[in-house]
Amino acid sequence: MSETDLAERIREHRARLAIIGQGYVGLPLAVAFGRAGFPVTGLDTDPDRITALNAGRSYIPDVATTDLQHLLGTGRYEATSDFSVLERSDVVVICVPTPLRKSKDPDISYIIAAADQVVTHCRAGQLVILESTTYPGTTEEMLLPLFESRGAKVGVDFFLAFSPERIDPGNRTFTVTNTPKVVGGVTPACTRLAALLYRQIIPMVAEVSSPTVAELVKLYENVFRSVNIALVNELAIMCRRLGVSSREVIDAAATKPFGFLPFYPGPGIGGHCIPIDPIYLAWKLRLNGYEARFIHLADDINRSMPAYVVDLVMEALNQRRRCLNGAKILALGVAYKRGVGDMRESPALEVLAMLQKRGAEVSYADPYVPSIIHEGLSLKAVALTDHDLAAADCVLILTDHHEFDYRRIVKSATLVVDTRNATWGIPAPAGQVVRL
Repeated sequence: MSETDLAERIREHRARLAIIGQGYVGLPLAVAFGRAGFPVTGLDTDPDRITALNAGRSYIPDVATTDLQHLLGTGRYEATSDFSVLERSDVVVICVPTPLRKSKDPDISYIIAAADQVVTHCRAGQLVILESTTYPGTTEEMLLPLFESRGAKVGVDFFLAFSPERIDPGNRTFTVTNTPKVVGGVTPACTRLAALLYRQIIPMVAEVSSPTVAELVKLYENVFRSVNIALVNELAIMCRRLGVSSREVIDAAATKPFGFLPFYPGPGIGGHCIPIDPIYLAWKLRLNGYEARFIHLADDINRSMPAYVVDLVMEALNQRRRCLNGAKILALGVAYKRGVGDMRESPALEVLAMLQKRGAEVSYADPYVPSIIHEGLSLKAVALTDHDLAAADCVLILTDHHEFDYRRIVKSATLVVDTRNATWGIPAPAGQVVRL
């Protein structure tokens, strides 16, 4: 299939899409293209996930079950683990995880496994797009040689591009279809086709000169966030030493209409991007003989926050002549951010594990997370009753879900340690609420 033929199929929404990976990135993307009229196949290796999707059950907050059921009913979506469907696909989008190894080296094994399947089941004229976050150079240094090993020429026999995912789980304002997309192809034809595809569902698509630029865009976005989160976390520590409120300082600084962007402190960093993406870039730069100092410093500060929170709890208990060993700690929220049940890299898990290791009696409430089994933690969520709040020696706010009634929490609890400033502005007796 030529560039012209594929472009026509894309414009007419006749191009058959296969999206590898049906998680937080791949499933919303599949549903968005399906709603636009494209026939979409979602590929995944998890049989339980495939069964749920084909039964019309969505397991992530960004995809409504009704939307999934509608697409299944119209035949514009199906889920499968059979990679032979790639032989009938015009476009393949790879949306698989890219974790870090314990050595903090990038683990792109999922990308390579997906690419191997594409090579095995390739067809002439396919457009292949990588969305998985990875280090600069992956598309051209790893995927391109793999695809060309079968004798095909990029930009002629197949088309290859990188377009970073920008999913923010639980964000109701910015979704797949209104968040601008960045696209960088190996050749101009690759860029044109990938940009054309995304413009069918997204109004704003920015074309860049290469996949490496597009890969670096995503990493820089999250380095920016990591560094600024580290800065405000350190500000919170400094403000506590100086006896002033970090929230008051930040809110006052935010009145400046230019040259300032407010960030707020928390118990650490979590999720699928901020704790991981900057390390990908630092690793790549180290191979090129450069140490990314800001990245490492920000990572050190952010990863030290769970221990700082535990010390904050200990200090607050000590002020009440209470020891952490044996104290009842009720944690509110264990997801990495409000409004979702995603616990990937959540700093709350580390906080709870450290508290438990020091002898505290730990329980938690989270409307999105019914249970936790994680590296020695095995807990079930409790109902957040007035009795639970009053019985706790310390109520520890780790995730500021909107479902929590913070006025009720302050009223019922004897001691609150608030790492998210969720209780800001709520009157409380002196010493009852300790804020980060």
